[in-house]
Formats: sequence, structure tokens, C-alpha cells
Amino acid sequence: MRKRNLKKESKTDWARVDAMEDRDIDFSDTPELDADFFSRAVLRLPEPKAVVTMRLDREVLEWFKAQGRGYQTRINSLLKAYMEAHKGKHEEKEHEAH
Repeated sequence: MRKRNLKKESKTDWARVDAMEDRDIDFSDTPELDADFFSRAVLRLPEPKAVVTMRLDREVLEWFKAQGRGYQTRINSLLKAYMEAHKGKHEEKEHEAH
């Protein structure tokens, strides 16, 4: 049996946001983006993701799916965070072995 996706209730007052006009937005803590900023800006497109087939424990997959849409993105984010936290450790072990 699949678990139902229970979405957390948003704390944002969306009716108020929808009713806002541009003049109501407080930009006091937002820096000006002038022509100089855009002349130096670099467009960075994300690298395409690799398509893989991976075996996961059923309970792991079901847990991620129960979190709702974007579960594959969340799995990728967790794997990337793990990779970043352990970067260099594998290289150090390889270097010690040689």
C-alpha cells in the first residue's frame, strides 16, 4: 500500500502576495543591478544529468517518493552533499597506496 503524500501547509499568505502590486515590494535591501553588473555577468547552464539505473532498497525509494515531487532531485542533492563532504578522502587513500 502506498503512503499518501501529505503536503505541509504553507505559512505564506498567498492571497496577500497575489494582491500585492510592484510598488508594494520593499527593495531597500536589494542591490541595484546596473548595466555594469550585466556586462560582467556569465551565463552558467547546468550540466546535463546522466541517466542511470540504480538499485535502491524498496523502503528507501518509497520514503523518498512519499516526500512528493522531485524525489529524484532530492536523492541527487543528498548524494552530491555526501560527495562534497568526502571529497579528497578517496584521492588521499589512492595516493597513499602508490
